[in-house]
Amino acid sequence: MMYVLLLVGFFLLIKGADYFVEGSSSIAKLLRVPTVVIGLTVVAMGTSMPELAVSVTAAMSGNNDIAVSNVIGSNLFNLLVVVGACGVVIPLPVDKAIRKRDFPFSIIITALLFLLCRSGLQLGRMEGALLFGSLIGYLLYIIQNAMRHREPELEEAIRGIRRSPAVSGVYIIGGITAIVIGGDLVVDNACLIAETFGLSQTLIGLTIVAMGTSLPELVTSVVAAKKGENDMAMGNVIGSNIFNILSVLGLSAAIHPIKVSIVSVYDMAILLICSILIWLISLRNHGVSRIPCMGMLLAYGIYGVYIAIR
Repeated sequence: MMYVLLLVGFFLLIKGADYFVEGSSSIAKLLRVPTVVIGLTVVAMGTSMPELAVSVTAAMSGNNDIAVSNVIGSNLFNLLVVVGACGVVIPLPVDKAIRKRDFPFSIIITALLFLLCRSGLQLGRMEGALLFGSLIGYLLYIIQNAMRHREPELEEAIRGIRRSPAVSGVYIIGGITAIVIGGDLVVDNACLIAETFGLSQTLIGLTIVAMGTSLPELVTSVVAAKKGENDMAMGNVIGSNIFNILSVLGLSAAIHPIKVSIVSVYDMAILLICSILIWLISLRNHGVSRIPCMGMLLAYGIYGVYIAIR
């Protein structure tokens, strides 16, 4: 039964995120917000709701290893698998604003998280408040900048919206409800499975939970790339990684201090190195091509073997 409930939880997470993104995106387009901003904010937050639900639920129940490893595992999956899969489908140009502003910001907060966790092997309430406060400042800046540069040409996209604001609101509320319920099911049953096989919560968080909660990012970004919405695809990945660290871990730590294992610190170092390398690739080529993306997928396979045998 716990396997069935785990699958039900993942289904609710994915479908809930899907409806949340659809409803939020239709409202965002009515505001004539550029695609890259939609990817960095609305879509990124929507597809990161599973990580938020899982990690906050885990923190409240004291399963702190899952809260931390879920975020690190999800961010690695986003960078190596989501970007890699999108780039294999079609070479992925990276918007200048992402290369110059958002990607470096994600690297800075990853380094900050690494230093905070390395110093005391714990994220306390003060650190959580610092992370979450940084998210508020970042979102305010992004939204303020977007409203100053609203695009009249997006009127064409507005005409294609068939859902009314009321229906979009129902999608948003229903999506969040499904996400919360699904997150609860995933945490409870992932812990039961870990105990049954004698596996650590860190391993479960880095693999099953991380990949499961990152499926919305993978599906959304690959579909966006195939449709030529490259700004949304890459914006979704970078925005999700920022949201995961600042909101997911920030809220989790603010609710309940999180103890961090030394193994999770090593994983943060790997995430930081991967982030810097992919950023440098995007700077050099103004995007990521198929060959580097194949290397990203291979790197994630090697990392998967590493965490399985350590």
